[in-house]
Amino acid sequence: MSFGEAVGYVITPSPTVSSRKRFDQARPFATLGIALAVWLVVPAGLRGFLRASFFEFQAPLEYTASHIRDLQSYWGLRLHSEDELIEAGRDQGRLIASYEALAQSNTQLRAELARWETELRIPARPGFRPEPARVASRAQSGWWQQIVIRKGRNYGVLVNSPVIFSGGLVGVVREVRAYESVVDLISSPSFRLAGAVEGDHRPITYVGGINSAFANPRGQIEFVPLDIYVSDTAPKQLVTSGLGGTYPPGLTIGRIVRIEATNDGVYSSGEVQLDPRLNALSEVTVLVPLDPTTP
Repeated sequence: MSFGEAVGYVITPSPTVSSRKRFDQARPFATLGIALAVWLVVPAGLRGFLRASFFEFQAPLEYTASHIRDLQSYWGLRLHSEDELIEAGRDQGRLIASYEALAQSNTQLRAELARWETELRIPARPGFRPEPARVASRAQSGWWQQIVIRKGRNYGVLVNSPVIFSGGLVGVVREVRAYESVVDLISSPSFRLAGAVEGDHRPITYVGGINSAFANPRGQIEFVPLDIYVSDTAPKQLVTSGLGGTYPPGLTIGRIVRIEATNDGVYSSGEVQLDPRLNALSEVTVLVPLDPTTP
């Protein structure tokens, strides 16, 4: 029994204290509402300038943190024994020799392709300049899948430049800053392109999916012809079709692991399993168009 009950009355809080308590509870929401209202009335040009300024101010921090991680990896490698380093050097030498052989074969194939294009008067395809770049950071959630690379306008990177790695297509450059660029991964829900089954020239629409940061990335395909089938033992490769001119044809997107007919019965839809290395990329290559005005 409280003191108030013992003496016959109950102590109630004053209206002033209750009002002040309600005001303190509502203050964060009121502040947020005022900030949103001010942001909405600010001109679009000023909002874009403030957003770009914020990211440009933040960029040196990400850039420096990425270099620090590289330095940590370097000193970690220094702790390996000489035998391990010698063996790694031998493996690297074998890999370089195989790449040199592939480069010679690639040169011959390019010369043969150029000869046939000249004789058949085929229009030249858009050319690209490869620009290797280091991954500085990544922002992966269920709503977007992005990485930030350590090259931007200082290396001539352009918006809508394709980004690739040894496993195929990585994504496309969505935003270019002074010293870094933002890349939308092919696993992002906002990513969309025209693909094709390897060996088949009919276009198929590919879109990213809802992917978590710790699961193997996947995507979706739409408007698949009904005569295309896949099975667990015989999946098909999905590659870029080259339509639109943004992506060169033949870049690997992923493996089609499931196809099922849609309700309209005209097309099929399916699921694409992407390369799991997309979640742990450290090096990529940006394909910068040599002629940005050519679609």
